[in-house]
Amino acid sequence: MKHRHRAFVLAALCAASAASFAQDAERPSLRERIRERLEQRRAAQAPADKAAAGDRSVTLQHDGQRRHYVIHVPPGLDPRRPVPLVLAFHGGGGNAEMMADDARYGWIGEADRQGFVVVFPNGFSKLPGGNFATWNAGACCGDARDRNIDDVGFARAVVADVRRQLAIDPARIFAAGMSNGGMFSHRLACDAADLFRAVASVAGTDATLQCNPSRPISVLHIHARDDDHVLFNGGAGQGAFRDASKVTDFVSVPETIARWVKRDQCAPAVQRSFDAPGAYCEAHTGCRDGVSVQLCVTETGGHSWPGADTVRRGKAPASQALDATAVIWRFFRDASR
Repeated sequence: MKHRHRAFVLAALCAASAASFAQDAERPSLRERIRERLEQRRAAQAPADKAAAGDRSVTLQHDGQRRHYVIHVPPGLDPRRPVPLVLAFHGGGGNAEMMADDARYGWIGEADRQGFVVVFPNGFSKLPGGNFATWNAGACCGDARDRNIDDVGFARAVVADVRRQLAIDPARIFAAGMSNGGMFSHRLACDAADLFRAVASVAGTDATLQCNPSRPISVLHIHARDDDHVLFNGGAGQGAFRDASKVTDFVSVPETIARWVKRDQCAPAVQRSFDAPGAYCEAHTGCRDGVSVQLCVTETGGHSWPGADTVRRGKAPASQALDATAVIWRFFRDASR
């Protein structure tokens, strides 16, 4: 009887230990928890700093969730004259305030120079501060994909909210994004072509599960050949995500362009539109309704925003062979003519 009781106790202890181990495996490490806490503090301080510079953080309720975006209105903008609107989507694991950092992306300076409103929506996050957020681009990424978050509906809600506040030209509404945010821009071209005139993606290929645009739409894609996250020729690189299940086997850059050439019914000929040491751009013209499909490639820069002064710690410097923000804005401007 004693031996039977002892065996029962040992079995129970083993089961409890296994359960505890499984729970610990699911929990973030101490380093991850510290990192999350630091990011929360930075994000909590960022909106106040941005607001002091003339930006505002706006909260929305969408699909039963509390979401937010940061809006920048250039000083001296004529409130009676309709202006363009650009939605700039951060990368996976980032947030709106990070995308609003001019040293990283340059959108605020470009908006002030060119006279357009720029908005930085925040992706889906389980954290109260909105950090480590992702976008549901279809096959990618993270919790936004896994929970099938209605990010297309959120983007529409953001545009509608901004239009209630400001005079926005409905024919000049654009979307651009980095990495997972760029993938989401491709999805918006598929699912919201009625709203967006043109989209641009940096370092994020087409991850849509299906695509039937309501009309032809201009698309620009920018990518580095040595990107170690979203590989130029397809697949997820070692830097993509610590948990491979949170991403996908990324579509290649050539396949992404080929899909848009087919969707927009472009001519097969390609025209070189920019050529410089370390970078080139080319355009597919003769597309339906006068739209354009364009590709810009940098030789170096890895998984970063070309022209950026600052990149994430430990990452290769961004390519300086072209300024992605300026290139994207010129593409948007030309697409609306």
